[in-house]
Amino acid sequence: MLEVEFFGAELLGGEPSLARLSRLCAAAATAVEVTDAHVAIEFVDERRIAQLNTSHRGRAQPTDVLSFPIDGVEPLGVPGADRARDGDGAPLPTRELGDLVICPAQTSDVSEAVIHGMLHLLGMDHETDEGEMLSLQRELLQRGAS
Repeated sequence: MLEVEFFGAELLGGEPSLARLSRLCAAAATAVEVTDAHVAIEFVDERRIAQLNTSHRGRAQPTDVLSFPIDGVEPLGVPGADRARDGDGAPLPTRELGDLVICPAQTSDVSEAVIHGMLHLLGMDHETDEGEMLSLQRELLQRGAS
């Protein structure tokens, strides 16, 4: 099961709903066969996202979304074991995908920013792939994870 934790949701003004954003995160994870994971999403103002963008990317300006991966996308535990249990039948630890930091004031579509950030946390990169990430992003947005 994908656990999504939200911080600063008051910056959203209620739209989109946290339930919808959770479904979009789950749809992105499911699309790349990741289960039993946790992600934290924080909504921040332009000043805070600019600080983070400067310190982590060297770009002194606000942006829409930043992704901070933690565990990566490899299965945890014994090689060849399923994602839920190791070779001895013990539960594997929940994968800590990482953190998304989103500035609602810098994006016209928070849902798109959430999916975009999630796909980065899941190991995809539109700057190095051949269009797969952005294609999957469009598909997930069209489906709407309703």
